Amino acid sequence: MREHSKSGAMWRILKSVNIQTVIIVFLLILLIGSWKPSSSPYSTKKEGQHCPELPSVPVKNDPELLILIWTWPFGETFPLDTCHSLHGISGCKLTTDRNLYSQANALIIHHFDIMEDKGLLPKEPRPHHQRWVWFNLEPPLIIKNLNMMGNHINMTMTYRTDSDIPLPYGWLKTLKEPPRVDIPKKSKLVAWVVSKWYPGIRRTQYYEELKKHIHIDVYGKMHKKLSWEEFYSTIGQYKFYLAFENVNHKDYITEKLWENSFNTGAVPIVLGAPRENYEKFIPPDSFIHVDDFSSPQDLAAFLLELDKDDHRYRQYFNWRSSYEVVRNVGWDSHYCKACKVLHQSQGYQVIPDLAKWFK
Repeated sequence: MREHSKSGAMWRILKSVNIQTVIIVFLLILLIGSWKPSSSPYSTKKEGQHCPELPSVPVKNDPELLILIWTWPFGETFPLDTCHSLHGISGCKLTTDRNLYSQANALIIHHFDIMEDKGLLPKEPRPHHQRWVWFNLEPPLIIKNLNMMGNHINMTMTYRTDSDIPLPYGWLKTLKEPPRVDIPKKSKLVAWVVSKWYPGIRRTQYYEELKKHIHIDVYGKMHKKLSWEEFYSTIGQYKFYLAFENVNHKDYITEKLWENSFNTGAVPIVLGAPRENYEKFIPPDSFIHVDDFSSPQDLAAFLLELDKDDHRYRQYFNWRSSYEVVRNVGWDSHYCKACKVLHQSQGYQVIPDLAKWFK
């Protein structure tokens, strides 16, 4: 009887222990299943945060990419259905409908439109498959608050050639057959069209010294009026054009060269990036760089020499027998190109310090 009572007591103890063990294990499973680490990159957004950083996750390989344009650039609207019809780029759907944010494969952020307030960025958690593209065509002098974009951006779209999606202001395309190059008769010497007058910057200071030694016709808001309809016919009368950039920044070579100089038929006199930077884009004998001269007075003397030597002046047009100027001037072309590159690039990266990269 004593053995039997011992075994019965033991059984009751074991049974009680087993029940307790099962309950503890069950509670642990519930706890582990519901627990999420606060540092998880997949956790939902905390109050005041903008899009938590994401790890290197696979990018959706959809036949059609949905590209969300977060803001109209500078408030300028444009057609959203031209990627295939005008640019020959298929598999792209552009939208400005923020209700499609969670479905979008990529978000393109035009920095100038959101740089004053981080609150203008999306506040909802970023979908795991979504890539953010930073779009900017302005130099660092103009751009503010780049630090707020750290660890948010996956791809860059700027005028710089080392961008993920490079958008130069223009480039030269090789011609299959050399055209006849006719140089229009020039009756005037030097022109400059300037829309924004900054007295303290280098280009203004250089002009102030240069005009002491050579006559320069200046057009713009604070100078001679020039309508867009008269632009090409007017500037085309000049032998030289001051393609002066307002900053010296890598690859920042704007319409001042491509449109105002090359497309009007005037020889550009450039100020901005170093000569070797310009030569990445155009032939060395297609332009005159101010850095090649010890002073504005020396440059003026050189221009006056060329004015009297038609043969030497014409050498600056030799490149036109091999190349033509190409410019993408429509906003839609930029966004369609972004879609094309997004199709081709299936990897995922995060740019930790956008400010350091751009400056």
